[in-house]
Amino acid sequence: MKDTCFFGNIQVSKKVASAITEMGFEEPSPIQSQTIPLVLAGHDVIGQAQTGTGKTAAFGIPIVEKLADTRQLQALVLTPTRELAIQVSEELAKIGKFRRIKTLPIYGGQSIDRQIRALQFGVQVVIGTPGRLLDHIRRNTIKLNNVKMLVLDEADEMLDMGFIEDIESILQHVPAANRQTLLFSATMPAPIISLAEKYMVDPVTVTVSKEQLTVPLIDQFYYETRDKIEGLCRVLDAETTGKLIIFCRTKKGVSDLVSTLQARGYMVDGLHGDLSQSQRERVMKKFREGALEILIATDVAARGLDIENITHVINFDIPQDPESYVHRIGRTGRAGKKGIAVTFIEPREYRQLKIIEKAVKTRIFRRQLPSPADILDRQRETIKNRLIYILEQGAFTDYHTIVADVVSEDYEPLDVAAAALKLFQEGFRETSTAGNVSAFANTGGEPGMVRLFMNVGRQQKVRPEDIVRKIADEAGIAGNTIGAINIYDKFTFVEVPEDVAERVISVMHRNTLKGFKVNVEPAKAR
Repeated sequence: MKDTCFFGNIQVSKKVASAITEMGFEEPSPIQSQTIPLVLAGHDVIGQAQTGTGKTAAFGIPIVEKLADTRQLQALVLTPTRELAIQVSEELAKIGKFRRIKTLPIYGGQSIDRQIRALQFGVQVVIGTPGRLLDHIRRNTIKLNNVKMLVLDEADEMLDMGFIEDIESILQHVPAANRQTLLFSATMPAPIISLAEKYMVDPVTVTVSKEQLTVPLIDQFYYETRDKIEGLCRVLDAETTGKLIIFCRTKKGVSDLVSTLQARGYMVDGLHGDLSQSQRERVMKKFREGALEILIATDVAARGLDIENITHVINFDIPQDPESYVHRIGRTGRAGKKGIAVTFIEPREYRQLKIIEKAVKTRIFRRQLPSPADILDRQRETIKNRLIYILEQGAFTDYHTIVADVVSEDYEPLDVAAAALKLFQEGFRETSTAGNVSAFANTGGEPGMVRLFMNVGRQQKVRPEDIVRKIADEAGIAGNTIGAINIYDKFTFVEVPEDVAERVISVMHRNTLKGFKVNVEPAKAR
């Protein structure tokens, strides 16, 4: 190969090497290092890999390398969604930038006449959804007789969406002679295996395990709080810079969080299933170009998103299963760059977090929420500069009388100024003694402790060490923080620190201890 370079240990042309360097790729991911040489060598390949593994470049780089310098359609990529078709088209265009490769995404919801004109002008790669591609085939507006490479991307998703018959119809219109077929799928259900056996020739299988998805380049943390909005804002103010994606479980959750954060002055917008295609494209354009710092999305709306340089993924709602967690956090920490994954949980969700942690074989570390002092420390220079700017503008005389009135009541001017800044930064919150009473105030525990009632005792042969071990393991707290334990015939009282009491109740209630189902609740006052 003339004018070649190396991408890791893979030999590629200088034009492709320049393009992928410009895209921020530093070294090939596992799926890329295993797949690209096989495809360049002409093999059919089955890649079992999920979102976040770099599979688009795994087939995109060899496609660009093998394209002839002619305006004939030579490669066809099938995707389950419009969003993924657009993403793949954009990435292939970037890989082929210095070869001037023409790509075209084809999907429903866009004018078919515009697509027909683009096809007539001439493109080398089409990326499309099965339904719209079949429309073009039936209209005879797309010519597949010169297609030499066919890619089925996220095949299991296409199966789930009922596209399997459409895919077979399309495959029958692509000449089998000299065709190279690539199939990528997170899972391999029987219909996908059958499809591969029918339309692929001696395929080589490449598998990327889940363990490789949660790479060490992603630092994973969680915050436990009853007020997730307040906690999120503290983290955004004190710890995060860069591009963020925040995940919510529902469309309503996305809309509500977008409204809340916009009202607090954050540059944020959302993606969910109720948006039209043009609205989705507008939001994505703003996010890519930096007009938005934060994108909030549901799992479904974010399928197929492939955005560069995501620094943080935040799970505002804990994922419902480990696979969703892996999909979400895989959007950061790419191309050899560091990423941070943050999950917010309420005390009752601690058990679900532990299930995820165990399934993905990684440690998710607990962090304390930043305090107002931490936020102030980070914002100190910004606040000072804004204050000086206002002072230099001089347009604040309307407030002189308020300050004069407060100072006349024997408050120090410095304290008045500091209180005014606090009001500006944190807003007004009226506190009352009644509002600060803990939900566990009257359980009869020692100061800072909550006394809990458990419906097991001596009759169940329960010992103090059994209780300590169970609570420590289930709630993830140190055994030496557990206080007094009083075991009676049919029940037990145990004291735990107040800040973890709700979590202990959540993970222990209806759990089992020595084979008995346990009921746990705050004890009544002595």
